[in-house]
Amino acid sequence: AQTKTQKNNTVLPIHSGNKKKQSPKILHLSLILLLLNIVQSLPSVTSLNTTSTTTATTSSSNTCNSTEPKIMSNADKFLKATAVFPEDSLSNKRTYEHPLVERYASKEMSFVWSPAMKFSTWRKLWTALATAEQELGLDITDEQLEQMRSKIFDIDFELAAEKEKEFRHDVMGHVHAFGTQAPAAMPVIHLGATSCYVGDNTDLVQIRDALVLIKRKLVKVLAVLKVFAEKYRDMPTLGYTHYQPAQLTTVGKRCTLWMQDLLMDLERVDHELENLPMRGVKGTTGTQASFLELFDGDHDKVKALNKRVCELMGFKHAISVSGQTYTRKIEFFILSVMSGIAQSAYKMCGDIRLLANLKQVEEPFSKTQIGSSAMAYKRNPMRSERVCSLARYVMGLPDGAANTCANQWFERTLDDSAIRRIILPEAFLATDVILTLLENISDGLHVWPEVVRSHVMAELPFMATENIMMECVKAGGDRQELHEVIRVLSMEAGAVVKGEGKPNDLMERIKTNDKFKAVHDKLDEMVDPKLFVGRAPEQVDEFLEHDINPVLEANKDLLNVESVDAVNV
Repeated sequence: AQTKTQKNNTVLPIHSGNKKKQSPKILHLSLILLLLNIVQSLPSVTSLNTTSTTTATTSSSNTCNSTEPKIMSNADKFLKATAVFPEDSLSNKRTYEHPLVERYASKEMSFVWSPAMKFSTWRKLWTALATAEQELGLDITDEQLEQMRSKIFDIDFELAAEKEKEFRHDVMGHVHAFGTQAPAAMPVIHLGATSCYVGDNTDLVQIRDALVLIKRKLVKVLAVLKVFAEKYRDMPTLGYTHYQPAQLTTVGKRCTLWMQDLLMDLERVDHELENLPMRGVKGTTGTQASFLELFDGDHDKVKALNKRVCELMGFKHAISVSGQTYTRKIEFFILSVMSGIAQSAYKMCGDIRLLANLKQVEEPFSKTQIGSSAMAYKRNPMRSERVCSLARYVMGLPDGAANTCANQWFERTLDDSAIRRIILPEAFLATDVILTLLENISDGLHVWPEVVRSHVMAELPFMATENIMMECVKAGGDRQELHEVIRVLSMEAGAVVKGEGKPNDLMERIKTNDKFKAVHDKLDEMVDPKLFVGRAPEQVDEFLEHDINPVLEANKDLLNVESVDAVNV
């Protein structure tokens, strides 16, 4: 038998091709050799003992060192460091901050919807009610009224919170807080009234004051845009329909489109201010039964009370009828006006964003402003984008007001309360930011005349072909023949623009074509962009004179009021 060494050094028998039976001695010898090789491949006893000892030592070492810290990767360290927010960390920043207030809204609008404004107005309403009740004969003393007047702007909010927690009623919490500070008046505070007397009437006071601020800012935006429209009244620019090149207009004329929308919004604001009613004194279900009881059935005194409270609070009239609350349709109308302003602002800033992409018009960009954290060269229209973002939110709010109005059962349900606490302030806060931004953008709009002109001249040759053809016909040319030549030349020029990326050379083609000899010497004059803007400059003048100037004159006092703050972000 022959042998062959394998990878494990085991020698295996390899039988010859001889089919004869091998002798027992040879087989026995082969088996012995095989066993010897197997034994030699096994570790010795000493080696086994050494390995066992080493293993035991290592195990013992691991046991002894089990208290030593495990080597952690940076990823493990990160996960450990961020697993739990430390209880004592950032204690002054652990409550949600509303971005409308903390980041964007003006101090003026924030104040209108602040707790200070809200709860001092409650106290004004209680004092106005007691004053009117005294005038109409109820037994209320001057001392009581004096104590109430002296504490209108001195509110103990901690005490009010404690009382509200005790009574589970916000109005009664403040009644008792007011009474604690004006003890003599405690018996007459809230006399005959229901919670909606202070709640609803205060909402209307805040809406009124917020509308006044919105009006002032609308007027200022119109005043700033007027200057821009006048300056660029006759600068030709490419018009766009379907965002495709169309006939020319002017930069100033396009601005008047923005202004017209905002002017319509101002008219709606004026309408709401003029017609906004106070809820007045109506009682628990709007019947004035409690006040009729106070005045011993004297209907005239109840009506006089309602009128007098409205006068003291600065309203011309109260709503004619109500349930416990005034109709929530009023708020739908108000939020619709805010939505209208948002729509106008979105359209204007959407146009500016598109023009910025074309490098024709850009919003203000400060020297140290960063457009992109990655692309340092960028000049993003971030203020216009912010306007569009906030406007999108405001445009959705009337739906909430509509559903609230529709779902008021009978004289009142409380499911109107929570949503109104959110959508009423936020509609005004966001619209206030939008108008502040519009004024800022309008005041710094930058027009790039050469870029505007380059866009015009890229398309104007096509627009001028009708005029060129008519001049040639006047000189004796054949209209149909000229039309066909212009068609062919226009297709060729268009192929150069689109296929080769070169400038529009249609005018050059016409200059070298004998069919148009009649206009060769005046072709440059015929493609002056100002000949193609129609009445745009005159329309700007007429719009400003007839529509804008009277409004600015009527509201010139508002133009002299300085805003408390401006755009900071």
